[in-house]
Amino acid sequence: MDTLKTLILNRFRVLSLLTVSMVLSLVLLMIRVKLHQSFYLLFLVWNLFLAVIPFAITTTLISTSKPSKIQFLLSFGVWLLFLPNAPYIITDLLHLRSSQQYLMWLDVLVIVSFAFNGLILFMLSLSDMEKLLKLYLKPKVVLTLLLTIFGLTAFGVYLGRFLRYNSWEIMNNPMALFSDIINIIIQPNIEAWIFTLTFGAFLAITYWVLKAFSKSY
Repeated sequence: MDTLKTLILNRFRVLSLLTVSMVLSLVLLMIRVKLHQSFYLLFLVWNLFLAVIPFAITTTLISTSKPSKIQFLLSFGVWLLFLPNAPYIITDLLHLRSSQQYLMWLDVLVIVSFAFNGLILFMLSLSDMEKLLKLYLKPKVVLTLLLTIFGLTAFGVYLGRFLRYNSWEIMNNPMALFSDIINIIIQPNIEAWIFTLTFGAFLAITYWVLKAFSKSY
């Protein structure tokens, strides 16, 4: 109970703004459902829920005393597994090709609002994890690890968007998942590598730009 109280007090402003932003996304979606008489984009709610998980993990970790190495490693593994779900929502913009011309602007607004929340959750969670990593590792090692995380996250988004894998399939269907990963690594797959490099670069640049802005203001 004390941990929960500390968590809420320390993050009240961030949690409040996130709540307002996510409620706005839900309101926009409900307006879309009403006007289109369709539940087509309702999957965005589930995607946003998955995006909250890594942020919940790092928020819990950073609001407690220094976790043991074993506890931190286990939490880090689960966090990394779910992390791609946060920026994944950006790729839901691909669903706009199935939207009708009538009120397409609303579809754009709905998906962008959910994608924005996913991206913010990713940045906040990664910022927390960077602080936690610095408790155990040297700054140069942390920087290298961050670059690796950007790459792995982008690759995870590729697996989810184009090969339709979910985070929990590492346990439900590990053989097929690892087989596809090995094939991508061994056999030339230009699409996979270009997506991973460009999307990873986008995440990295956005992260460090936002960090620079936060220090300047």
